[in-house]
Amino acid sequence: MPRILFVTSEAHPLVKTGGLGDVAGSLPVALQSLGADVRLLLPAYRDAVTRAGKLKTVASLPVAGLEAPVKILEGRLPGTTLIVWLADFPPAYDRPGNPYLDAGGQPWPDNAMRFALLAHVATALALGRSRIQWRPDVVHGHDWQTGLVPVLLGQEKTRPATVFTVHNLAYQGLFPRRTFTALALPPGLWSPEALEFHDQLSFMKAGLVFADQLTTVSPTYAREIQTPEFGDGLDGLLRHRAARLSGILNGIDDSEWDPARDRFLARNYSAGKPQGKAANKLALQREFGLPPDADAPLIGMVGRLVAQKGIDLVLDTLPGLMHRPLQLVLLGSGEAGYETALMQQAARYKDRLAVRIGYDEGLAHRIEAGADMFLMPSRFEPCGLNQLYSLRYGTVPIVRRAGGLADTVVDATPENIDRGKATGVVFQQPVTSALLAAVDRALTLWRDAGSWKKIMHTGMRQDFSWRHSAEEYLRLYRQTLRIKHGS
Repeated sequence: MPRILFVTSEAHPLVKTGGLGDVAGSLPVALQSLGADVRLLLPAYRDAVTRAGKLKTVASLPVAGLEAPVKILEGRLPGTTLIVWLADFPPAYDRPGNPYLDAGGQPWPDNAMRFALLAHVATALALGRSRIQWRPDVVHGHDWQTGLVPVLLGQEKTRPATVFTVHNLAYQGLFPRRTFTALALPPGLWSPEALEFHDQLSFMKAGLVFADQLTTVSPTYAREIQTPEFGDGLDGLLRHRAARLSGILNGIDDSEWDPARDRFLARNYSAGKPQGKAANKLALQREFGLPPDADAPLIGMVGRLVAQKGIDLVLDTLPGLMHRPLQLVLLGSGEAGYETALMQQAARYKDRLAVRIGYDEGLAHRIEAGADMFLMPSRFEPCGLNQLYSLRYGTVPIVRRAGGLADTVVDATPENIDRGKATGVVFQQPVTSALLAAVDRALTLWRDAGSWKKIMHTGMRQDFSWRHSAEEYLRLYRQTLRIKHGS
C-alpha cells in the first residue's frame, strides 16, 4: 500500500470553510481504512490547535528567510486514529477566525507567504529533511493553497510522486509579480509555461503545470474545465494535460450524515422507517419561525451566497416562488449585497421565507432532514455535497445540470420514475424561467404521493460513501507511481 502525505489548507473538524474541509477530513480516513499509510498536513491555525486536543512537537524545520524554525505538532484527527501534522509558525497561522480572510472579509495580505510556507514544509517532510523517518510515496495537494508543492518537489532529482486536486478552479491564488520575487522562487519559473498567468503569479496554475497527475472532484467537472465556459482562462492548459486529468466524485461521511443516527435531529428516521421525517419538518418550521404546516412543501438551501451558487437567480425568482404554495428556508453567508437582499425579502414574506446568515452545522443537518426539497441552482458545481446529503435524507434535490450535480442526480422524468432511477429534478439553463419551471415540476411531483415516495426512497438507497472514491484514489496513486517509475 502506498504512503500518502495529504496536504491541505483545511480539514474538518479542525477547520472548515466549505467542501474542501469535508473532503480533507474524510478521504484520508477512508484511505487509511483500506490499508494506506496516510499523514495529514495543514497549518497550525489557532482553532485547529484548540480542536486537535493533545499535541506533541515531533520536528523543527528551518526554512530559508525565517528567523525561527517551523515546528511540526503531531496529534490525531479527532474521532479517528489518523495522524495529523500541524505546521506551527505563529506569525503566519496563529490568528483568529477564517483561515483565508480577515475580520473584514478580505484576504489576509500575506496569504501568498503563508501558503508558500506550507509548501516548503510539505516539501521538507516529503524529502525526509527532518528527524521524522516516515517518507511518502505520493504527496497529494488540494486547491491553490498547495499549488507550490509540486513546483518545489519538481526541482528535486529524487522525490515522491505528486497528485494535485482542483476543488474549485474559480479560486486561483493570483498575486502580483512582486510576490513571485518576494517568495524567492527560481527566476526561470516566471514564464507562461510555468507560474506566470497574465503577468500574475498563479498558485493554481503551478499545481496544474507541475503535478504528475491532476484530478478534480467529479467526472463532469473534469470535462467542463477543459472548455472556455468553465476553464477560467486555464482551459487550454487543462486540454494540454488532459491525459493526466481525471474526475473522481467526492464521497460523504455516511456516519456523520445518517438520518438514522444524526444527533442534531428532532427525530431519527431511515429509508425503511421514514415516518420521522415529518417530525423534523415541523420542528424546522418552528425553528425558523414559519407556520408549522405539514401540507406546505418546504424547500431548503444551505451554501455560500455567491453568484456561483445561483443565489441571484433565487432572488430574481422569489416573487414567483412566493406566489406558489411553498415555504423556503435558507442558511448561508457570502457577499454582503446578497445577504442584505435576502434579509429584506424575508421581512417581506415572513410566513413563507426565513433566512439565517452565517453557518451552523447542526442547523444544516436539520434543514437536510426537515425540508421536502433542496435547491441547488448552481452556475457551476465542481462536485457539490449538499445534494448527496439531501439524497441520503430523503430530501429531493432540485439542481442545475452542471458538474457533480449532473453526475449524482437523476432527473425525475416519467421514464426514470417508472424504472426506479429518478432521484431529483434537474434543469438545464441558469435562468429564472428554468428554475421556476423546475420548482413547479417538483411541486407537481410532491402532490403525487406515490411518485414522490418512490423518488425519495430511490435517493436514500444511493451509496455515496467515501469507500468507493477512496478505492479510485488508491488506483490513481498506483497508476501515478507506475508512470513516474516508467513501468
